[in-house]
Amino acid sequence: MTTLGRREFLYGLAGASAARLLGAHPVDAEPPPETSRIRLEWTGGACQAPKWVADELLRAEGFTVQAFHKAGRPVTSLRLKALASSDTDFDLLFAPDLVLGLEAGQPIVILAGLHVGCFELFGTERVRAIHDLKGKTIAVFEKGSVEHRFLTVILSYVGLNPETDVTWVIHSPEEAVQLLAESKIDAFLGLPPWPQQLRARKIGHVVLNSTTDRPWREYFCCMVAANREFVRKHPIATKRVIRALMKANDLCAVAPERAARLIVGKGDTTSYDYALQTMREVPYTKWREYDHESTIRFYALRLHEAGMIKSSPQKIIAQGTDWRFLNELKKELKG
Repeated sequence: MTTLGRREFLYGLAGASAARLLGAHPVDAEPPPETSRIRLEWTGGACQAPKWVADELLRAEGFTVQAFHKAGRPVTSLRLKALASSDTDFDLLFAPDLVLGLEAGQPIVILAGLHVGCFELFGTERVRAIHDLKGKTIAVFEKGSVEHRFLTVILSYVGLNPETDVTWVIHSPEEAVQLLAESKIDAFLGLPPWPQQLRARKIGHVVLNSTTDRPWREYFCCMVAANREFVRKHPIATKRVIRALMKANDLCAVAPERAARLIVGKGDTTSYDYALQTMREVPYTKWREYDHESTIRFYALRLHEAGMIKSSPQKIIAQGTDWRFLNELKKELKG
């Protein structure tokens, strides 16, 4: 979509709620950002729509945006490495991956939760509950992928050993969908648009939905992280970036049709219908009411139980989070 199209999305919204969101803060009354250039890793699925919706909002905040869109499936380890080495300034990453990055000593800082939920686990008739995965075959894109990390946490949470109780097989999402349809695998965990496609094609059934099922629905999935040195040097710029993303969150909620049209062709999203389902299903406005720190505490505990980290949740939170910008914006952008 062209820049004009993005502006039409942002400034052509009908309704007082959208107008209030866009005009919620007099940006010109603030000091200018310490830097006018930000480098963003904007790769991912439809659920991360706010990063694309935020494009024009970031420009309105005074930034020239250098966004990296890598071809093919994004590799989380490489994205974390880019963030830690200052090749990028901000990224949106799965909370457990960020905890693992902090455990490894990477100089990153978690600033806010983006959205809750979006993952869905599909199974064959042989899998009716998580415990039924014992002895079964699960397809993931790769060991260490977001799907693998999340399933590792889920299996550990119900008392299964992710290393010995299940068989992992490596397949692309396209291959996994076909294998599930043929009952050649037992389960597949997907992020948008794959759950929407599976439901539309009536392949398998939902075993777990992280948007609606406890305890997963109570914690953020994707979170906003930044290079630690960037935040130290550029606090005004950091706040402006977080503000643009939180406004974009709200816009996805109040104008799902427009957001869906904007993101078609981004990431894995080629279907407007699937994109629109995602906008309507993912609770983008929870950033105001949820305790962001509790997400880090929850996943740090789960990863500790799974033997994947040694640090306590308190240590992870102390060394790797900074909520001051978010707390300011919660007051500034009241719902």
